[in-house]
Amino acid sequence: MSLNGLVTGCNQKSNRAPVMNLTPEAVEDELIAMRERGIVAEVHGGGRVPKYRHYGYDYMGVKGVEAGVMTELLLRGEQSVGDLRSRASRFEPIADLNALQGILRALEDKKLVIALTPPGRGQMYTHNLYEADELQAIREQVDSGAWTASSPRSSPASGAASAANSEELATLKQQMAELRDLVDDLVARVAELESR
Repeated sequence: MSLNGLVTGCNQKSNRAPVMNLTPEAVEDELIAMRERGIVAEVHGGGRVPKYRHYGYDYMGVKGVEAGVMTELLLRGEQSVGDLRSRASRFEPIADLNALQGILRALEDKKLVIALTPPGRGQMYTHNLYEADELQAIREQVDSGAWTASSPRSSPASGAASAANSEELATLKQQMAELRDLVDDLVARVAELESR
């Protein structure tokens, strides 16, 4: 990709967390740092504009479905296991949540992902490539339940109602993720039957 393409991709406003507004100079500085670490290389294809190729999957030691999971976590940040399965399945099919759990355990062994919440319904994961202070802020946000809120926090006087709403919202999100998983499984089964 060219520098302009990378800046556009970095500053994409949808399907990204956090949303960024980087300058070409900031992206170029990061490219230099990544090139020194062997994550990126400048490729010469005869054009006048320099282009860059990533070697991120090699750098992290991932491929296939592991690469899909890491890509989703890097693009969107922390996610529930259900959401992660449906999104990462766009890269490569993931049979079910148990299969994803095995993939996540392998990535945890490589120190590439971490669980933000205990195992069970709605368990949250994120990548482990954050700076220490960034990761701490994410942990605090998840611990406070802020990740489930879709609107600004309410005043302290409405704390009990807000807590009940947060719990209800979390339950609804989990149910929606489970329904997405069920629909994905049914779509895969129908596609398999149609291909016979």
